[in-house]
Amino acid sequence: MDLTSVEKAYERLANTYDTFFGAIFHPGRKAVVANLDLNPGDQLLEMGVGTGLSLPLYPRDVQIHGIDVSEPMLEKAREKKVSHHLDNVKELQVMDAETTSYPDDSFDVTVAAYVVTVVPNPAKAIDEMRRVTKPDGWLVIVNHFHSENPVLGALEKALAPLSKTVGFRPHMRERDLIAETDLDVVERRRVNLFGYWTMLKCRNNKEALASKN
Repeated sequence: MDLTSVEKAYERLANTYDTFFGAIFHPGRKAVVANLDLNPGDQLLEMGVGTGLSLPLYPRDVQIHGIDVSEPMLEKAREKKVSHHLDNVKELQVMDAETTSYPDDSFDVTVAAYVVTVVPNPAKAIDEMRRVTKPDGWLVIVNHFHSENPVLGALEKALAPLSKTVGFRPHMRERDLIAETDLDVVERRRVNLFGYWTMLKCRNNKEALASKN
């Protein structure tokens, strides 16, 4: 997986993404919003905002910032901002989730839906989520992780060599990601079709990690 492969994959998907993935992933997006303790005026960053399918779901009194590496996907998101009159969406920018330009402690919540198996370096992206989020703020991740079912797990492993073509890793293990990144998981919930995806709501524990070092 590399950034160029991801950009090319989502450039191909931009015009059809909503049709093929909108309904499938919608329950996961709703679960994110329903499980956030958002207050009026909160600042929220969505990493990998894509075509902006989640933008209309957020409360209108929360300030939304969205980034993605795919300009064609962001063009679709900007269309939704206009068509849905989303004045609370403050920006939709091309930016790499692993190295954003935001200052430390910029956001109350950072969301990465269907992102960590897409970026070249998942641990680096989660570190960046921590950096830009306020201490004790929230990191919310929605993703598919490697299935413990022997049949599905074998299929996912077989698809691993196609990662660069399909634009995501089908074989990342949840427990490995949590162990590698020291995520402080407060809530874990199965979402979407057959519970095949997982939502992780995590407290931003960067101060605790810093004190250990």
